Amino acid sequence: MDIGDIRDRLVLAALPHVVFDGWSHAALAAAAEDEGLDPTMPARAFPAGPADAVAHFVALADRRMAEDVASLDLSGARVPTRIVAAVRVRLERWAGHREAIRRALAVLALPQNLGLAASLTWRTADAIWRAAGDKSHDFSWYTRRATLAAVYSATMLYWIDDSSDDAADTLAFLKRRLTDVGKVTRVRRRFEDLLENLPQSGPGAAKGRRLFGLTR
Repeated sequence: MDIGDIRDRLVLAALPHVVFDGWSHAALAAAAEDEGLDPTMPARAFPAGPADAVAHFVALADRRMAEDVASLDLSGARVPTRIVAAVRVRLERWAGHREAIRRALAVLALPQNLGLAASLTWRTADAIWRAAGDKSHDFSWYTRRATLAAVYSATMLYWIDDSSDDAADTLAFLKRRLTDVGKVTRVRRRFEDLLENLPQSGPGAAKGRRLFGLTR
């Protein structure tokens, strides 16, 4: 019996119960009963308890998102378009379980789970970037994921209460945030290029360093 498959079955079967019981031992016990599994299976599959189940649910969502994006024809699409597509298919897949996801966010917001929440958000940002075709290995690998983690977190909070058709308002929100990030990135790159091109010696160098606060 594959434990990964058991975990997938348990979290999926738990979703309807989470609406009433939250991510709890009761919801996982009900899921095991629905799946015809041994009553001890939830504790064996998720030794850290409900938070462990939430973490697996997020990882499952990452995997399903990658599969869904792989089925799309995004050849020739720009990176922001690919990112929006990845988030869109993720939201579409779990749109019927919004309350369960709200409950999951509540679990991750508990003080003892903040480290787990940060780790899961980073992994999801990484999964989105990889689905978008990112193959960077330099310092930008970190900055891209840190930036997207913040954008994705804000987008999820927006989506939880979004009543628009097909989450249109959420996707518009996401596109605006990505546009804002793009503007900041372009300004930063121009600034870095300018610094690199400053004279290294002479009056121009001193003036440039004073202008950018690089000297006293």
